[in-house]
Amino acid sequence: MAYIRTFGEIPGHPEGTPYADREELRLAGLHAHKQNGISGTPAEGADAIVLNGGYPDDLDDGDVIIYTGQGGQDSRKRQIADQKLTDGNAGLVRSQAEELPVRVVRGYEEKSVHAPTEGYRYDGLYRVVRHWFKKRSDGFRVLQFRLEKISTSEILRDFDQATDAGEPESQPIPQLDPAKRIERAIKQLNRRASVVRNIKKWHENVCQICRTTVELPSGPASEVAHIQGLGEPHNGPDCEENALCLCPNDHLRFDYGALYLTDDLEIMDTKSQQIIGKLKTHPKHSIGLQYVRQHRSYWTR
Repeated sequence: MAYIRTFGEIPGHPEGTPYADREELRLAGLHAHKQNGISGTPAEGADAIVLNGGYPDDLDDGDVIIYTGQGGQDSRKRQIADQKLTDGNAGLVRSQAEELPVRVVRGYEEKSVHAPTEGYRYDGLYRVVRHWFKKRSDGFRVLQFRLEKISTSEILRDFDQATDAGEPESQPIPQLDPAKRIERAIKQLNRRASVVRNIKKWHENVCQICRTTVELPSGPASEVAHIQGLGEPHNGPDCEENALCLCPNDHLRFDYGALYLTDDLEIMDTKSQQIIGKLKTHPKHSIGLQYVRQHRSYWTR
């Protein structure tokens, strides 16, 4: 039976359902593969992952997962090459960018108190909130993803499989039910409002990279991006030295590693490996080079 990629819950397979093996998971429509950890493609996104002891770099805190991507291992599960942002890894990045929910399945080989003692278990929907490269002690680079369980009262979109056949223009617009909501408790970071206020005030909502601002009816707007991520495993501080004033476009590019900073605060385009400018600075805003170097290490050797 051909696998149909579906984002979100699978009817008849609620959270907590056990499965004997990977074939049962595939037949249930929960995961496309019998071996690969990631079910997904760069074009479509990733609809599911399996946690089953594939990489020692994984961290499983229940509601928060640090998941290591796939690739670079030999048949004995030894890392012999760098991982690349392709295939299923690129699928997870697509899911992050488009905020697609990812089903998480835990297996009996996962070294975690949250794993089942036998077989596999579907453990609910998560969001990919961040990704980066990590250099291991053996010298190889692996991709890592931070996934968080879908939070309290978050709207779950209807990600039904799209079809190529469009509806006739004359057909009336259907009356749809309100989006479904579920309630779950999740730990969240308590960010300091003063940091956001100071950064935006000092730079007058002007992006430090492209020197533009977003004009809204309420006035100019910007976003505050942390250089070294706040959540695990980065654990950066919530302070002005670890923050930038950016437009939404450059915030996304910075978080996804399309841009990074040199020690001279020059802006490097990752794809072209060309310096494209100098970071806009302010006398009151000191940038911590330790945070710049940490961020750069996520994307470069």
